[in-house]
Amino acid sequence: MTDLENLWDDYPTGKAPVTAILAAAVGERRRRRRLLVRPLLTAGVATGVAGAFVAGTLVGGSGPGTPGGTALPERVAFKADLEPAASCDELLASYVRRGKERVTAWGWDDFRVALGAHGREGPVADRAVNKLSGRTAGQVPKAQRATSSDTGTNVQEAGVDEPDTVKTDGSVLVTVRDDDLVTWDVTGASTERLSSVRLDGIESAELLLAGDTVVAIGADAGAPPEAPGTRVLTISLADPAEPEVVADVSYDAALLSARQHGDTVRLVLESGLPDLDFVEPRGRRTDQAALRRNRQVVEESTIEDWLPTITTDGDSRQLLDCTDVAIPSDDLGLATTSIVGLDLTSTAEPDAIGLAGRTGIAYESADHLYLATRAGWDGWDGSCLDWCRGAPTRTSGTTHVFDFELDGSAATHVASGEVEGAVRDRWSVDEADGVLRLALGPTSETGDFNSVVTLRREGEQLVEHGRLDRLGPREDITSVRWFDDLAIVVTFRRVDPLYAVDLTDSSRPRLLGKLKVPGFSSYLHPLGSWRMVGVGEGPDGKGGWGAQVGLFDVRDITDVRRLDVHSYGRSFRALAGTDPRAFTWLPDERTVVTVLERRARTRVGYVSIIRLVDGELRQRLQQVEYGADVDLVRAVPLPDGRVVLATGEQAQFLEL
Repeated sequence: MTDLENLWDDYPTGKAPVTAILAAAVGERRRRRRLLVRPLLTAGVATGVAGAFVAGTLVGGSGPGTPGGTALPERVAFKADLEPAASCDELLASYVRRGKERVTAWGWDDFRVALGAHGREGPVADRAVNKLSGRTAGQVPKAQRATSSDTGTNVQEAGVDEPDTVKTDGSVLVTVRDDDLVTWDVTGASTERLSSVRLDGIESAELLLAGDTVVAIGADAGAPPEAPGTRVLTISLADPAEPEVVADVSYDAALLSARQHGDTVRLVLESGLPDLDFVEPRGRRTDQAALRRNRQVVEESTIEDWLPTITTDGDSRQLLDCTDVAIPSDDLGLATTSIVGLDLTSTAEPDAIGLAGRTGIAYESADHLYLATRAGWDGWDGSCLDWCRGAPTRTSGTTHVFDFELDGSAATHVASGEVEGAVRDRWSVDEADGVLRLALGPTSETGDFNSVVTLRREGEQLVEHGRLDRLGPREDITSVRWFDDLAIVVTFRRVDPLYAVDLTDSSRPRLLGKLKVPGFSSYLHPLGSWRMVGVGEGPDGKGGWGAQVGLFDVRDITDVRRLDVHSYGRSFRALAGTDPRAFTWLPDERTVVTVLERRARTRVGYVSIIRLVDGELRQRLQQVEYGADVDLVRAVPLPDGRVVLATGEQAQFLEL
């Protein structure tokens, strides 16, 4: 995220079989140690063995899938405390051991339902400012201005593009709706639809664009609901009037994250528990008999049941070599996380490594990928309802973090760490100057408050570097925005405390000030060193509660003030709170365009065009869509200053 600062202005062959050698020396007990505990002697032996191997000493061991084979080194994907499996047998044994702990008489113990957002308590009108002394206004950190990506998407990180339903290179604009990709010429006085191409086999597709190549990423329409898959189509725009699908690749794993660095696309996929032939207690089959049988089914499973596959041109193969999958501690939930790097010139030949555990959160900076676990319930973001058979697994209140260095399509694990508290989402994660910063909510291992924690890499570990606790006691984090030396954290229960945290000294995060206003901001966007916009919910002044946009003065971060607020009414909701791509900032026009929905008897979509004039918000609404197409509405800035409004079926210039 903090690379945004660079674009802001001041607007008022296989691996050495180290695991097998060490396992023979120190026994099975070592493989079950805690993730971050590693004896120095063992680490030294591993380093020596790996060095000898790379220098040309061949050591016998199992290859990726064939017992007794000898693997020659291509690159080492795991350089820190995570250890890859020495063979498919070892990896399968790990899955089976943990799987037997997760199986019940009715099958897997994860019959949970993902719930929607929890209802909010009503607001209490209370505004107060708490200023902390210690610095003058000229010495405190500053907010800055964020911009959209080169393809028109409002992203978390500059230089790291994200998929969206609309993309442009300034001359051609591409949109996707249902199963069709449509190309538009946006060079003239009005937009011109050029052509379209059918995207077969993909659902809820989103796009990435590099040169004359589009990558469409979405759900595999052919995958069963209980085992979601991911499909990646590559479309050539060599002739925008005749787009052509040139590659079709699918994975039997769900998509957790997709990012683009230049001509490289990186996917993070998650494969859950395999679909095995379990039985249930029925007729004369008792609970105990069903449990015994289901444990036997797990014992008889194969590595193909556990690892994801990639399918190209109808041919399927295992996505991950067994020796490219690391076995983490048992603290992680049982699943397989795959990191897949794709060169746009050859999406069918990915660079893939895996982790035999569930993470759940992926954040990508310009040169690092961080995977973080979700502290709390293992698996779904929700609760086990009363019809669940078998209690859901409760994990610790500790978040585990894994750091991967990025080099083209390759990812290499370089460090791991853990921290007490829960990461809400990717926006709660950030990296600046080699320091990882996290905004954390409470867990069983913390008090009932929120925290900002910094981690620094020391050798193979991410160690706690600094910590600020007791932000928003008994409140939930609703939004976070990071800068080089500043964090803005918003929490909510009854009122909206906005906290400014000084990160100039990352070892000593310090609270500079806070502002309390009715409602809350679920998305924050800096407009420069003077202003910031918050999009969220709040009172409408008529006894109701609905969408609102607030303008904040952040010139003196110790004394943040809300200059103006616009309330839309109780039936409105701002989409940027859950999808920041529905927000566009146009600095030259000093204008915000954001998408809202209004629910009555039908769902109606609007764009709110907000001009900033002398510290005030001057807003007008324009109705644009209905129903599910509201989610496709985007305001896309072009290099020449014009803005394309893309809706479900149309793309036309927006009058500001």
